[in-house]
Amino acid sequence: MSAAVSGGQEPSISTGNPGLSAKDVNQLVMEFMMFMMRAIVLCYPVYLTGSLGLSISWILLSMLMWTMWKNNRRWKDQRIDTAIDFLENEKDVISTELKAMNMPAWIHFADVEKAAWINKILQQAWPFFGMYMEKLLIENIQPSVRSSSPHLKTFTFTKVHMGQKAPTITGVRVYTHELETREVILDFNITYEADVDIDADVKPAIKVGVKGLQLQGMLRVILEPLIGQAPLVGGVTMFFIRRPALQVNWTGMTNLLDGPGLSHLSESAIVDIIASLMVLPNRMCFPLIDQVKVDQMKFPLPRGVVRVHVLEARDLVAKDTYMMGLVKGKSDPYTVLRVGNQQFKTKTIKETLNPRWKEVYEFVIHEAPGQELEVKLYDEDTDADDFLGRFSLDCGDVKKDREIDEWFTLEDIETGQIHMKLQWFSLHTNPALLQETSDGLACAMLAVYLDSASNLPKDHREFTHNEKHGKPPKEARLTRRTNDPNSYVEFSIDQQSKKSKVVFASKDPTYDECFTFFVHSVNNQVLNVEVKEHEKKSSLGKLTLPLVRLLNVSDMTMDQRFLLERSGANSQIKMKAVLRILTLEKREPKVVTPPDQAQEKVLSTQIHPEPQTPVPAQPVQGIPKVPVSSVPLSRTQTAPVPMPSSVSSYNELQAEYTPYRRSTFVSTEPLRSTPSTPSQMRRYDSHSLLSENSIASSRFDLTDNATYPEAILNHQGSFGQIQLTLRYATLRKRLIVIVSSCKDLFSCSERGSDTYVRMYLLPDQTWKHRKRTSVKKKTVNPVFNETFEFAVSMEEARTRKLDVAVKNNKMLHKRERKEIGMVLIDMSEMDLIKGFTEMYELTLPGLKKTN
Repeated sequence: MSAAVSGGQEPSISTGNPGLSAKDVNQLVMEFMMFMMRAIVLCYPVYLTGSLGLSISWILLSMLMWTMWKNNRRWKDQRIDTAIDFLENEKDVISTELKAMNMPAWIHFADVEKAAWINKILQQAWPFFGMYMEKLLIENIQPSVRSSSPHLKTFTFTKVHMGQKAPTITGVRVYTHELETREVILDFNITYEADVDIDADVKPAIKVGVKGLQLQGMLRVILEPLIGQAPLVGGVTMFFIRRPALQVNWTGMTNLLDGPGLSHLSESAIVDIIASLMVLPNRMCFPLIDQVKVDQMKFPLPRGVVRVHVLEARDLVAKDTYMMGLVKGKSDPYTVLRVGNQQFKTKTIKETLNPRWKEVYEFVIHEAPGQELEVKLYDEDTDADDFLGRFSLDCGDVKKDREIDEWFTLEDIETGQIHMKLQWFSLHTNPALLQETSDGLACAMLAVYLDSASNLPKDHREFTHNEKHGKPPKEARLTRRTNDPNSYVEFSIDQQSKKSKVVFASKDPTYDECFTFFVHSVNNQVLNVEVKEHEKKSSLGKLTLPLVRLLNVSDMTMDQRFLLERSGANSQIKMKAVLRILTLEKREPKVVTPPDQAQEKVLSTQIHPEPQTPVPAQPVQGIPKVPVSSVPLSRTQTAPVPMPSSVSSYNELQAEYTPYRRSTFVSTEPLRSTPSTPSQMRRYDSHSLLSENSIASSRFDLTDNATYPEAILNHQGSFGQIQLTLRYATLRKRLIVIVSSCKDLFSCSERGSDTYVRMYLLPDQTWKHRKRTSVKKKTVNPVFNETFEFAVSMEEARTRKLDVAVKNNKMLHKRERKEIGMVLIDMSEMDLIKGFTEMYELTLPGLKKTN
């Protein structure tokens, strides 16, 4: 036998195979012995049965009973695992299983409350509401319909019955802490399956009616302002955030609208009428005190502007097929974005499953939280476009985070993600914040409130003919036309154009509408206002307002009557123009404020008393300062719940867990008699591993002078980040910690670091409580994906702190500290039942991160 020992390899054994080591031989022998033992255990009952003269049926019966017991045990384990999984993921299971069912909103959302008492009030008051509606339709709506057209002069309601079924509110959500202190916002999820019966006569031979309808939507009610006198609320505003869903059962001549081709058109027309009254940006307002102005309630300034960057998508579903579906092709995707009544469509990218658009769109947001960005992807085809997925995002989340840049997973489709960047722009009145850009993006927003017009000419001939005053044109004298004009107002800024509603037969029309425009160049752009006649589209007056004028007025607002050009002698239009500067505000990071110099001095005096002789304050290597804990850097896509800022600092832990320190670590007698020099000062532990019974490898006695490596001490910048997931398994009574990965760690060598993660649930710091991942070699971005459990109760877990340290395994043979970074997590204010996933910034005691 010849053995060649080189490096750290074991000697080879000459067994015919020169590559077979002693370790391999031992493994083969152990496997053979285990096989023989299993064979003996299985064959011995057969031998015993034969030696006792028993029948073979005993063996078969035993095998049958063993199989039944094993299957029952497996089924029992599966049932237990299913029950545990359901309890730990109750929200996801309910959302998945009950998605298609029409369940109340409070089942799906924890912040939505039941509204049983409101439904009881509605049911009791519904007959009286029917009486009010009957009076309203006959006394107000009926005259309005008759005056709207000469063909409806005989329109009459013959029957009005609102039915016995009142609307049902399936959930109420109340907003208070996100808002100002002078308002309260309520969101009502309304479902109305009405048994209404309304008939009307258009003409003696034409009868129309409605018998039953279904309405479903979210109604927002705003109580604003709250005042200190009766009735405590200055006014009530209500509107639908999104267009409600409607189904109508027609009767009479309108029964034809129930046909397949007309039902959708008729219901859409009614929804359009509702939208013109009660869907954002339109509102129904009821002032309760005289000091509240209706126009301010009905048309408040928007909350802000959301800029949406549609960047790219990936892994979309292939919808195009060839050879009668035998060959799968690709897709021609495009994206549709919608916020309320605002809708945009991107360009179509041909034949790809990973399109890149890189397009930008801007939306005016009137309510946040509330309004949602709805994104839908389609595959463009010559006939009907195929659906490629969708997702929605509350604009309140964008307002809260200021900027979101993520990949969003598409819903209602097998695969697909879309990459979008969303930015929230606040509205300001400071002209110094104005920054015009050359890329075509808006720098400001203009809101125009159109109130009314007065003394409009009957038509354009009144101011284009030069007849004597009071003498009408010849054509007008022959026709004896004396009707007032049917007018509307058209606004335009460059390519942006918007029209008001038409007011019939009035020389003093009241429009009462609001419009918004995006401004790209305040100094150059102009608002053009033109009053037009409805039938002939002819001009009744014009107005030109340069936007630069708004920069020089108070609050960037002009609210007055403007004289119309090319109109009557005293024709005016009353409107209010408000200019606001768009400003992108960065979200303030949640940073735990470090202790001031006085606190540091006091703390250092308590730990290391200063000598009597004055010593200049210089940084000493190996003496860590009181570190500041890390805070979450960014919200991740897998964490829908908000992360509380509850990561405490190490100095708090030091004060809290001082009794757990060994006496040898807190002795200060030598320090009182000797100067504070690096060679004689005792070094305190880093709060990572301090045991009552034994000292772990990451904890050095202060006399060892163990310091950080020179490369770490000289490092300028971040020490990296770590992603952790924490949740509590209620049934198993375990705290679950998932170490996902690390990012941008400090590199201890040219090839990276051999890193692992060590955890303690303080104050337990003995070896048996230590949790450690495997070592990932030669990388600064290790991926662990390892799960650890701590057996503690929920109440006890809330009082604990999780000590996490990322270490380099290569420093074992050196007299240097192994920590690459640390983080301390306080779980006292965290929702461990829902769980959370966060990315934490790593720090080191005594070393400040320099950006």
